[in-house]
Amino acid sequence: MDKQLLLDLNKEELAEELKKLNQPAFRTKQILEGIYKHHYGDFSAFGNLPNSLKADLDANFLIDPIVSSESIISRDKKTVKFLFEVQQGSRIETVLMKYSDRNTVCVSTQVGCPMGCVFCSTGQMGFTRNLSAGEILGQILFVMRTLEANGEKLSNIVYMGMGEPFLNYPALMRSIEILTNSELLNFGARRITISTVGIIPKLKEFTELDSQVNLAVSLHAPENELRSQLVPANRMHPLKSLIAACKDYTDKTRRRITFEYALIDGINDNDTQAKQLISLIKGMLCHVNLIALNPSKEYPLPGSSRERVDAFAKILTDYGIPCSVRLRRGIEINAGCGQLAQSQQSK
Repeated sequence: MDKQLLLDLNKEELAEELKKLNQPAFRTKQILEGIYKHHYGDFSAFGNLPNSLKADLDANFLIDPIVSSESIISRDKKTVKFLFEVQQGSRIETVLMKYSDRNTVCVSTQVGCPMGCVFCSTGQMGFTRNLSAGEILGQILFVMRTLEANGEKLSNIVYMGMGEPFLNYPALMRSIEILTNSELLNFGARRITISTVGIIPKLKEFTELDSQVNLAVSLHAPENELRSQLVPANRMHPLKSLIAACKDYTDKTRRRITFEYALIDGINDNDTQAKQLISLIKGMLCHVNLIALNPSKEYPLPGSSRERVDAFAKILTDYGIPCSVRLRRGIEINAGCGQLAQSQQSK
């Protein structure tokens, strides 16, 4: 029988499971504090539980969903890619990015991705399955323990790894619920970002939550025909409807939305396209993140030159669109945006 993952359970569900084991109610708090306050990954670490209970828990449950792990560190030591094997033999990748003032983890929500974005390694590997909330949280807790071993802390979480988060909405939101719960991980919602290609029904559902979690939408093109070529999901969630949903989000929540735009040499990076993008989003409470496309074996075209990226950015800022150029991180270890799962495919 497969063991149940404790990270998949909320407080009430854990209490019910412990009740089946004839345990007193206070055990729920002890276990939750051990997992989420002390970041224990194994039942043997719980000094406040009787050995008989630890044996029962070990026979029926798992704390850590990660079966095995491997890490690859970039040359500048600022990016670490973790290769995790989780349940059912599934393999996922998670990236830790270290900056002078913060540590950010990029987590996966699916094994593979069904979106099929042509320039993305994850999209080209296809889709296997959704991750559970516990498998998502397991990535974060693993990185927290890794940082704590060196006297560091996790500052930010971005749902930008393998998969489309809004296509795994229940697990996504449950993981965020546990992350932000003051009795559990107590992680600030404003330090969390969800990135989506724009699944409109879920974007609307997220809008109604009025959450403090940040939202980023991957655009990559300023008009429908080109975006449909690059991001096939655009055929189901066309640009005009997507932008309307994004404007509704900013109007209702009064929160800024980020638009992600990967610049591809000669494809989506000319001056006319910059002005088309301005027309699309002008007047919206937004910020544009530009990044030159990272190299990929599956997509032959290179990212734009730094000169072209800067020229594109200048046009946006001259028209009053706030924008920044993202640092390219971990390129040589295939840990950059659009590169995750490349190592799996080459095996």
